Amino acid sequence: MNRGLGSLTLVVALLALPAWPGRAETLLERGSYLINSIVACGNCHTPQGPDGPLPGMELAGGLVIQDEAFTVHTPNITPDKETGIGTWTDAQIITAIREGRRPDGRIIGPPMSISLYRKMSDRDVKALVAYLRQVKPVHNQVPPSEYHIPLPRSYGPPVGSVPDVARDDPVTYGAYLAGPLGHCIECHTLLIDGKADYAHRLGAGGNAFQGPWGTSISRNITPDKETGIGNWTDDQIKRAITQGISADGSPLLPPMGYHYYANISAPDLDALIAYLRSLKPLKFESSD
Repeated sequence: MNRGLGSLTLVVALLALPAWPGRAETLLERGSYLINSIVACGNCHTPQGPDGPLPGMELAGGLVIQDEAFTVHTPNITPDKETGIGTWTDAQIITAIREGRRPDGRIIGPPMSISLYRKMSDRDVKALVAYLRQVKPVHNQVPPSEYHIPLPRSYGPPVGSVPDVARDDPVTYGAYLAGPLGHCIECHTLLIDGKADYAHRLGAGGNAFQGPWGTSISRNITPDKETGIGNWTDDQIKRAITQGISADGSPLLPPMGYHYYANISAPDLDALIAYLRSLKPLKFESSD
């Protein structure tokens, strides 16, 4: 990890710590932790250079994500009033995240995981907004994305109130981390006709991701012992998530945001693993 990323890790760790025993986490502390760890907004919204995120361009957009169905230029989500979200209200930002609709009514297309973000709790989505408000405004005009598929008129009815997910049940909280927060299950569940087949292929991998690294195939993260992670130890799973190193020591490829996931707290990593262990074992040959 380079010096810049090491400093980011330290800052996130400090923000995540209570100032005194028993003090509740503030919205900004929670938002800082989430965005710089499991939610990893910068993995798409921060321009990348050969050594990682470009300095001074946090969340300024412009990363190009190409697929047969689209060419996406990730938006600038800094508080810049001309090229970012500086004129958006808190409610408009929350609607964009959880309902996939911009203030002008336009629908946000993939790869934003709107179907999962709809289940993000009220407090956590407000925490994301609190963090976005204090990010340095960056003037960076990003061209519009191009879609070769029809976008939905909506992703569902307006999202009402979503309660926090209790952290005392590791499997339930792990499912929340891997779903509405980290969208791990979307990337690691095979897409059928453009939609993740959660009913039959949950966590079994198989999606192809194109990039400067070539083509990577999302791994089978079910407990299957032959093609999944059933024989991996907890420490091996943690190393894969936070360092991008497989159980056999080989490096894993992007687009996993390893330098963000390195900031995931130990209790959250344990909850993620508890959830992955609970999945139905499925056989699927997938490797990068």
